[in-house]
Amino acid sequence: MNLSSENSDTSVHTIFDDSKIGMAGVAIALLIITIWAISFYFLLNSVSVREISLGWVGVIILWQTFLCTGLFITAHDAMHGAILPKHYQTNNFIGSLALLLYGFFSYEQISKKHLQHHHAPASESDPDFHDGTHKKAIAWYICFMQRYWSWWRLTILLLAYVSMHSFLHIAYANLILFSAVPAILSSVQVFYFGTFLPHREPIGGYQNPSRAQSIYRPFLWSFLTCYHFGYHQEHHLQPNIPWWKLPSIITKR
Repeated sequence: MNLSSENSDTSVHTIFDDSKIGMAGVAIALLIITIWAISFYFLLNSVSVREISLGWVGVIILWQTFLCTGLFITAHDAMHGAILPKHYQTNNFIGSLALLLYGFFSYEQISKKHLQHHHAPASESDPDFHDGTHKKAIAWYICFMQRYWSWWRLTILLLAYVSMHSFLHIAYANLILFSAVPAILSSVQVFYFGTFLPHREPIGGYQNPSRAQSIYRPFLWSFLTCYHFGYHQEHHLQPNIPWWKLPSIITKR
């Protein structure tokens, strides 16, 4: 499923031509998946938690969290056909793989919910939005996760961890610190920078049809916080723009 936005806003002048993505979208998506896979394998098999300092454990967790978020952003681009436009099977396969690695999520189900988000952003029909009562970050995050998480997914993850410990002899400490914790922190990162900040209602009310506000940061900080998800209004107006092209839309205005 590939998504498009019906919103329009005269503040965005540049119309993105997705034919210019070429193979760059595939290359970047596969690079993220490959780096995550290598890091995941190395951290689970070659790092002894007892032999490294607590500070390094923290650095590693942040690193792996960032890579986990990269998996989600890759899947998100695929939902908009932004990895390999006009080649939907390959595009959707990469998105499905990224979501599978991210946490055994169904690409089809997440795509449908994301379509709802784009059609009715920051409304009762938006699965990413709060329930009208729990508007604060923590309460909203809990509502957000309840709509995407499930007991069967938790069961699959637990079975996967037990299997990796039993058959591959991977320490539970490594599984918890370098897999479970980064996955949880990644969900917080995606929610906070990709949902809460851009879609919370401003003091003066929403100012555009996409009911989103962009948060412009220096390039590196924008990348590190959530792969340029701060360019959120631009994303809603032209969802076919891949994440790595979003900053260029601003510079071309």
